Amino acid sequence: MLRNHYFTRLRRVAAAAAVASLIALTAACGITGGDNKSSDSDDPIVIGMSLPLTGPVADRAKPGMEGYQYWVDELNEKGGLLGRKVELKVLDDGFDQQTAVSDYNRLISQDKVDLLLGTFSSDLNVAVAPIAERFGYVYVEPSGGADEIFERGFKYLFFAQPATTQKLPDRFVDLIESMPAAERPQTLALVQIDDPNTTQAAGLFKQQLGALGVRTVYDETYAPDTSNFDSIASSIKQKNPDLVINGAIAVDGMSLIQSMQKVGFAPKMLYQMNAPTDPTYVKTVGTANTEGIFTYLGWSPEATYPTNAGFVSGYTKKYGYAPSEDAANSYTAGQVLATAVKAVGSLDQVKIRDWLHANPVDTIVGTLKWDESGRPQGDMLLGQFQKGSIEIVAPKDAATTETVINPKPTWQ
Repeated sequence: MLRNHYFTRLRRVAAAAAVASLIALTAACGITGGDNKSSDSDDPIVIGMSLPLTGPVADRAKPGMEGYQYWVDELNEKGGLLGRKVELKVLDDGFDQQTAVSDYNRLISQDKVDLLLGTFSSDLNVAVAPIAERFGYVYVEPSGGADEIFERGFKYLFFAQPATTQKLPDRFVDLIESMPAAERPQTLALVQIDDPNTTQAAGLFKQQLGALGVRTVYDETYAPDTSNFDSIASSIKQKNPDLVINGAIAVDGMSLIQSMQKVGFAPKMLYQMNAPTDPTYVKTVGTANTEGIFTYLGWSPEATYPTNAGFVSGYTKKYGYAPSEDAANSYTAGQVLATAVKAVGSLDQVKIRDWLHANPVDTIVGTLKWDESGRPQGDMLLGQFQKGSIEIVAPKDAATTETVINPKPTWQ
């Protein structure tokens, strides 16, 4: 069932009310980040988080959980943090904003965790970040780049990817602009899940491609619980766009492709967000059908950053399969937090916050540094499926191939 922006606003207003009430409740208890146990304790350092381990994005969150766990295991093998072992306290929010708010409230007020790490998706992080901010907990989040998160003046928030949603379209739009006029798409269909990240990105794509003369003929937002995309695919087919851009998260992106196949529509170009890096994507869509699909990347297993090869090999050895980008994002968030804690030599949240604002951190996605709002100051990569795997096609200095497939082959 489609959801328009009126209902989007209602849902976010309700979530904001829930956040406010829970913050007020916790504030009455006088809890702040300064109430953490002493750094001189022999007790384990407990890091709290809530993840959507069930619900519509569970396939993305579970690798994310593995990335966090691998980071902790690796950290403990090297002596932990501040000479203490590290433990994770993990709750399941089921991809529900109010549950995520309750979970982080519990982690702070009841469990009294020492540190926090972030959840998955802009939709959840936009609800949770105010809690961490209000109670003075550094909040490094792996997956939530919508700019509305960074426009509230938060000082304890840090995003552990190279760039936010604001820069997401840049590489693909640059590619379109570089094409001969006869090869450029003339018409565009936008279809996106109701999430701050994807809806913002859709608006940016529409604006930037429109400036190049690409005319939008379809633009629709669907509810997160949408499971049948046949009607959407039929509507897209009626408009017959050259280019389809799908702001997906996980299974929704795969389901849209299956529905487009079902109704017999194959666009000349297809760009999907997030879903293509899901571990089940190639198997679900089919290797041949992925050919030519574009996506953005914040991380690549082939990247030559110093710690990346060790992460890929160690994770693969531990779990029996290669890490996904979600696993890498979680591991990166852990790297950021651990680097800051080690640098300041304590669990003092203000010192950790100030250090991160003043210093870059070397990670498996490159060197990260942030502005005063927690926005990272880098750029994303543009990837394209070629022969069953994602090749980097831009920028040139990071490209793994000089080939760009255009138009996309038809479905098999």
